[in-house]
Amino acid sequence: MTVRLWALVTLGVLLAALAVVAALTVPWHRAPAPRADQIAALGQLPAEQVARARQFRSELRPGGYLSMAVGLLVTLALGLTPAGARLVELAGRPFGGHWLARAVLGGLLVVLAGELLTLPFAAWRHTIAVRYGISTQSWGGWSVDLLKSLAVGAVLGGLALAGFFTVTHFAPRWWWAFGAAGAAGLVVLLSFVLPVLVEPVFNRFTPMPDGPLRTELIALADADGVPVRDVLVADASRRTRAVNAYVSGLGPTRRIVVYDTMLTEATPDEVLSVAAHELGHAKDGDVLTGTILGALGAAVAVIAVYLLGSWSGLLRLAGVDSIGEPRAIGLLLALAAIAGLAAGPVQAFVSRRIEARADRHALALTGDPQTFEAMQRRLGTVNLSDPDPPSWEFLMFASHPSTVQRMAAARAYARGER
Repeated sequence: MTVRLWALVTLGVLLAALAVVAALTVPWHRAPAPRADQIAALGQLPAEQVARARQFRSELRPGGYLSMAVGLLVTLALGLTPAGARLVELAGRPFGGHWLARAVLGGLLVVLAGELLTLPFAAWRHTIAVRYGISTQSWGGWSVDLLKSLAVGAVLGGLALAGFFTVTHFAPRWWWAFGAAGAAGLVVLLSFVLPVLVEPVFNRFTPMPDGPLRTELIALADADGVPVRDVLVADASRRTRAVNAYVSGLGPTRRIVVYDTMLTEATPDEVLSVAAHELGHAKDGDVLTGTILGALGAAVAVIAVYLLGSWSGLLRLAGVDSIGEPRAIGLLLALAAIAGLAAGPVQAFVSRRIEARADRHALALTGDPQTFEAMQRRLGTVNLSDPDPPSWEFLMFASHPSTVQRMAAARAYARGER
């Protein structure tokens, strides 16, 4: 077989594997959350709080969508015209045009161009979050976090770019195979490494002091058959008033993390309810499932890029000779942006199903639908989320069921509906 045919066969096998894993692991069944219960729950929420949350979201919306539009337009302009290739050449010029300098510095320069042009929208959103009391950060703290994010992205992106273009440079015919394996391996590695190495860059974590809540959280995890290494408190209050908790890590790195804001805003039973939801993700292997799906998706993306690279018209638009050369970084990012836009609603749908399963797990583990509903009400109120967002926006972007859907699911569970 020719190399291209091998790539096509491999792509077909990976897509089949992706479909099988998704079919077996994603909870396609939707738990009852009757619309009548949703409307009743919405009617019982304080009208002024609902109005304030909706006003907050309506003020955030223009900046969010404008940022998405500008980012996409910049990416397409750099990828579907020779502009991106010229930026890569410019970045590599001080190093004699060396391919590795072009790959790493050129790639970072192309990404930075988009980041800088969308930065004003991020600042706009921060201003609104401060005005509504969600953000507690000064401009100094916000800027430091922004620089940290850019630094982490530069390190991870630089390593990925160096690895990818090293493979394309030394294996020009079979780079798709090595690249697919490398991309899949990177996704798996980051699932283990990010919670341990990256999370502490943005938050300070301290062990939760001994006391009834810590004891109950560990007992809840033990009862669920999900051993955790520790219970930590994150200093989220230095940047936000939002409340949250999550289970982080895999295997020996797994720990329950609770925002310090939750300890002051929520009751201990409500903290247990949120922790039970997060333990559900661990119990059902959602992190592992996401890692496998992400690894398969990354491998599929690399091979698809290789196959698209034979489209001469696309290469002419970008002003490059091959999609495997560093000057094609802009084109690669443009293709990734288009694919991400198309896949976004599907990923959101799958995420909502997984989150709904974790909600059912929390209800079953605690046996306390009243506290679960109270916690959802508190999450929505404190975090200023629209309890019943517009349908089109919900379908396109929502990664979780809405507040009223989660409250309705608790009411259905209390009636014995499964």
